[in-house]
Amino acid sequence: MRLYDTARQAVVPFEPRGNRVGIYVCGITPYDAAHLGHAFTYHVFDVITRRLRAQHLTVKSVRNVTDVDDDILRVARQRGIDYRVLAEEQVAQFDRDMSDIGLLPVDDEPRATAHVPEMAQWVVRLVAAGYAYAVDGWVYFDTALFPDYGSLSRLDAAAMVALSRDRGADPDDSRKHHPLDFVLWQPSRSGEPRWPSPFGEGRPGWHIECTVLSSGSIGTPIDIHGGGEDLIYPHHESEIAEAEAAGVAPYVRHWVHVAMVKYQGEKMSKSLGNLVFIRELLDDVPGATVRLLLAAHHFRASWSYEPEELRDAEARRVLYESALRGGGALDSDEASAFEAQFLARIDDNLDTPGALRVLDLAAAALISAGRRTAAPGQLPGSLVLPPLLDVLGVQGQSVAA
Repeated sequence: MRLYDTARQAVVPFEPRGNRVGIYVCGITPYDAAHLGHAFTYHVFDVITRRLRAQHLTVKSVRNVTDVDDDILRVARQRGIDYRVLAEEQVAQFDRDMSDIGLLPVDDEPRATAHVPEMAQWVVRLVAAGYAYAVDGWVYFDTALFPDYGSLSRLDAAAMVALSRDRGADPDDSRKHHPLDFVLWQPSRSGEPRWPSPFGEGRPGWHIECTVLSSGSIGTPIDIHGGGEDLIYPHHESEIAEAEAAGVAPYVRHWVHVAMVKYQGEKMSKSLGNLVFIRELLDDVPGATVRLLLAAHHFRASWSYEPEELRDAEARRVLYESALRGGGALDSDEASAFEAQFLARIDDNLDTPGALRVLDLAAAALISAGRRTAAPGQLPGSLVLPPLLDVLGVQGQSVAA
């Protein structure tokens, strides 16, 4: 398999070390329902996992839950409920939504709140190494002492400052030595959860959560780490700095980032309110249709959702259902050729749109063959399509739903 690596800015072979692969994907902050942008990201890593397992590799798939964060605390206050109750409700709904569109269950789903002591200790390591400083109960990473800061995103300082401001950081914080310094630990405000630390009671910053959870769940170097492309900076850039400054290098072998899904002309996001919720789609179509909608887009290309696409995906599902139920058969050589073309598309930087075009041709060939008993040397549609649909996460939930 060849995949685009964000750090190297090139499509390069993904080379497993032995027969085991560790995949860490940044998960949700559970304060609202799962939307199409979430589904697109996790669909991509699900397909990668399925393809690697089909190659007889043992894959450990980890997706964290950021269950303590400014946003979840704010929404919990607004709703008048405990932030832990909100998190459990939203995680349960998210897991149902992802299961209903055919995502494999992850092997580990660590909660940030279960690992705060390890996060505090990691911050202590960074302070001891001279890469972090404490001010009035706050602890910041000193980016000026880490020359490679910005190497993942390839952004200059001015661009990083602008993005920091846009994505919730405060480059104007007077406690900081430098505008790009980021929070490792912060004092809790009244009514917020708090944990003990050498710097005073408080809670961890966002970035340190994933550095600790990823390395603790999988070990380092992590084979594949990623998420949506909006996490490249500052989240993943800061994760690298925290890890390598603490002596964990290399931290990640292959970075994979998924392009944004837009709706109504803007990036789909909770802050903008332009969301297409997965549960709303599942009220109208089977989960297999949603997966076919997602697979119709390449993970490196941003796209804008239009309702017509859901109708196209449903028509595709019906086509595959017809091919499976129609009783047609293909010569084994023809079936093998379709399989080889399909897997070649998947292995070429996860070209799922190209893989679907191969499936379309295979389905059309099966339908054209008509209902007949497979002769010697022929394979029925029930043996041709399902293994390929399974790589896309479609067959496991039944394309004939």
